[in-house]
Amino acid sequence: MRDQPSSKEKSGAQSRAHELPKTPTGIDGLDQVTRGGLPKGRPTLVCGAAGCGKTLMAIEFLVRGAMQFGEPGAFISFEESPEELAANVRSLGFDLDRLVEEQKIAIDFVRIEPAEIVENGAYDLEGLFLRLGFAIDSIGAKRVVLDTIEALFGGFTDQALLRAEIRRLFRFLKDRGVTAVITGERGDGSLTRQGLEEYVSDCVILLDHRVTEQVSTRRLRIVKYRGTAHGTNEYPFLIDEKGISVLPLTSLGLEHEASDERVSTGVGKLDAMLGAKGFYRGSSILVSGTAGTGKTTLAVQFAAAACARGERVLYLAFEESPGQLYRNMRSVGVDLAPHAKKGVLRVHASRPTLLGLEAHLVQIHKMIEEFDPRIVILDPISNLMSAGTTLDAQAMLLRLIDYLKSRNITAFFTHLSSGGSAIDTTDVGVSSLIDTWILMRHIEVDGTRDRGLYILKSRGMKHSNQVHEFLLTDRGIELREAAGERERERPTR
Repeated sequence: MRDQPSSKEKSGAQSRAHELPKTPTGIDGLDQVTRGGLPKGRPTLVCGAAGCGKTLMAIEFLVRGAMQFGEPGAFISFEESPEELAANVRSLGFDLDRLVEEQKIAIDFVRIEPAEIVENGAYDLEGLFLRLGFAIDSIGAKRVVLDTIEALFGGFTDQALLRAEIRRLFRFLKDRGVTAVITGERGDGSLTRQGLEEYVSDCVILLDHRVTEQVSTRRLRIVKYRGTAHGTNEYPFLIDEKGISVLPLTSLGLEHEASDERVSTGVGKLDAMLGAKGFYRGSSILVSGTAGTGKTTLAVQFAAAACARGERVLYLAFEESPGQLYRNMRSVGVDLAPHAKKGVLRVHASRPTLLGLEAHLVQIHKMIEEFDPRIVILDPISNLMSAGTTLDAQAMLLRLIDYLKSRNITAFFTHLSSGGSAIDTTDVGVSSLIDTWILMRHIEVDGTRDRGLYILKSRGMKHSNQVHEFLLTDRGIELREAAGERERERPTR
């Protein structure tokens, strides 16, 4: 006999039954932010200042619809010709000419000269409606884009007439049952120059391109969305050779699973210091210390051990090029080139100031989605502060750590400590988010400068509490016996 549905299941089913029908955009991350896409059969306003990506988002909405969901689309342009549009989006991998030839997309360029607009009581948009209707009917369009609304209404000064015509336009689109995206330039103190469209649109998306301390960042915010829940935060997005990518989640929270599997550090005696088994799979590891203490060497040995097991490793280097990293690590007996050639290691080198922190986070998400690594290494995270404030870097790393934990990816971070010695804090303030924290430091004994290592904390396991000296040899890191009597060592938690 089948069990009766619980009250929670009934509630969920009723909620889905009353959800607003939505049209998926196909744009990476945007459907998660909007919780399914744009309102189906209704107009959506995409607004923002010049250069923020409005036209690209609109055209990608049409292209993804035609290619992924089998929904033809009509693009009505008031500023750019079909040839100009095709050329502008070709760098994103969109072949508009082919889609037009296959009758999956129709493009109509409507030239409007403001000087030719004569306002009178009889003026209306019947001519536009005819052309729009023809474009829709010619290919059976399910999606429509109007770019931009300022070109259409820029010559109006009669606000009552302007409001009436905008309402008529949006009513026409609703009556035709198409999902429409209308772009608009941002005004002073309002979302658009007329300040009217947001009152008659069912969904309003605001794009922003800001520059802070010479570093640019693009962000998206859903201002309103009638009839449905939606994300309300600002979300960073990136425009690259594959189109637009939106980072959907500010933080994934604390709902990830915790694995009992252990992975080797790549250094046998360090595994012994961690209960003879190494790190937990999916945990976050921080190795901090002053310059020259061997942080990168330990990170590379960890990566090489994982690659030897056949696991994919994504290594994000913020100080060295891949060639320099390969050369330097060969001096300690670690050859990364064969792993990279085999395809289990990917080294991505870039300066943090190349992109804003949010854009870096989006880029890391994309690389993880494409490469599907088991281990991600950031070397060093302290360099991220050059691309933003301490709070910005901390927020970025919080999001990244939560994201990696949600995918059970082991995260390994190095951190260059400031000051003359390694201290129990980090400049980016992420120590409380870390599961295992290893400190590396210089030790001066009898006029010589040696290196030492100890485990500050390692959640969920017994670990050594002693400082071990170590050497950087042509066989990698070699740990010596801890100072003092070995039997005095007491495992801690």
